[in-house]
Amino acid sequence: MKINNLKINKMKNLLKKVILTGIGIGLMTKDKVEEFAKKTAEEAKMTEEEARKFADEVLKQSEDSKQKIEEMIDKQVKKSIDKLGLANKEDMEKIEKKLSKLQSTLNKKANFKE
Repeated sequence: MKINNLKINKMKNLLKKVILTGIGIGLMTKDKVEEFAKKTAEEAKMTEEEARKFADEVLKQSEDSKQKIEEMIDKQVKKSIDKLGLANKEDMEKIEKKLSKLQSTLNKKANFKE
């Protein structure tokens, strides 16, 4: 009995590592992750408590992967924008402030001449 539990634990750990190393898990929807975890738990003949913990862990890893993917994409986009020399939001805000000051100065001079 103890040997079977060891085999099951090894299988679960190996399966988790295989699943969680790919970015595919990060791209799955919450429902798909839960469905996958449930099916895997059934196939591995986990207890209800083990299955719940496994599903929670897979879901957390999925969310972490999504966040990492988003961060990588954001970083790459920023890098690409910087390479192209395009203005970002901060640059545009600075330009708007300068334009506003210039407009104000012009308005004051126009009113002064009248």
